[in-house]
Amino acid sequence: MPIRENLAVNLRRLIQRHASVSAVCRELGINRTQFERYLQGRAVPNKATARLICDYFKIDENELYREPAAAAASDDGHASLRQTLYENMVRPPSPAIAGGTYFTYFSVPDHPDLLMRSVTFVRREADLVTFRRVTRWAPGDGQGGARVPGNHYGVAISRLNWIYFSGINRRQTSEPSIMTVQWAPISEPVLVGRAIVLTGSGPAFVSVIMRQDVTRISMRRAMQMAHIVRLDDPSVDRLVVSLAREA
Repeated sequence: MPIRENLAVNLRRLIQRHASVSAVCRELGINRTQFERYLQGRAVPNKATARLICDYFKIDENELYREPAAAAASDDGHASLRQTLYENMVRPPSPAIAGGTYFTYFSVPDHPDLLMRSVTFVRREADLVTFRRVTRWAPGDGQGGARVPGNHYGVAISRLNWIYFSGINRRQTSEPSIMTVQWAPISEPVLVGRAIVLTGSGPAFVSVIMRQDVTRISMRRAMQMAHIVRLDDPSVDRLVVSLAREA
């Protein structure tokens, strides 16, 4: 097959593991129209763009252009294991959580007066619940902690009355994350629990508070709000502040 056709088939195979073509283009910073030309076998990327694509999918350049039959054969040995793991991950019961935008607050180790406010976008498709969680450390905040932004994608599952958010950071660090929460026994609908997060000194076990935004805030504005906040910040929900102090 011509190299352009090899590229097209291999790219289509690689993006099947991701949310959408648009999401891949956004993450890569590549124009959607140009990327579609690669997917249709009408063009090949230059050296710099090819390296960007390979780094994103964590493959070498040979795999990007090799015969599709060879690529498929290399996948066969792991296909059964991947399928089994996936089926066990998403099997019922489905978590009792609605789709939408949630602000997720993490305690900051050694800084009881601070919270890391992330934004989590939850999506429901029948019984499958997926999420994207964005963490943006504000430039120059001077308040310590890891400064690598988080862009975690994953699935949410329910086990023994707890909801588990298991994901992988799509940034260069690629670290896994796990957060487990349950509905707090109070009148307000809020989720509380624990999470393992990556800090500058290694993994840390932190408290989590998660609350849905019901104001129909825009995605852009929600992501702008994803940074470290103080407990006395008037923009922080008072219930969240109360629960954080109790924790």
